[in-house]
Amino acid sequence: MEGVLAIICIFIILPGMVFHYITKWKQNAPSLTTEDEGLLDDMYNTARRLEERLHTIERIVAADNPDFLPRDVQPDLLGHDGDDYRDSDRIGNRISSRERI
Repeated sequence: MEGVLAIICIFIILPGMVFHYITKWKQNAPSLTTEDEGLLDDMYNTARRLEERLHTIERIVAADNPDFLPRDVQPDLLGHDGDDYRDSDRIGNRISSRERI
């Protein structure tokens, strides 16, 4: 009898309590207000405008300086650590130093 009671508690009562409190928690969870949504929209628009300005500045600098490459022109040249791999000697040095390790 105690085994049946333990199985009922583990498989019926305990999950029922967990699901009950999960639904209560979700009902009381704060949601975005209209003011919050407005702030998010404003922040998104500001970020978009700043990105457009950055692209404009990069185009102006690229027109003045032929050695300058904007960030979005060749992103595959940058490694995961931010190093620039355009210089083939540095690539060879990196490979040979990794082989020694």
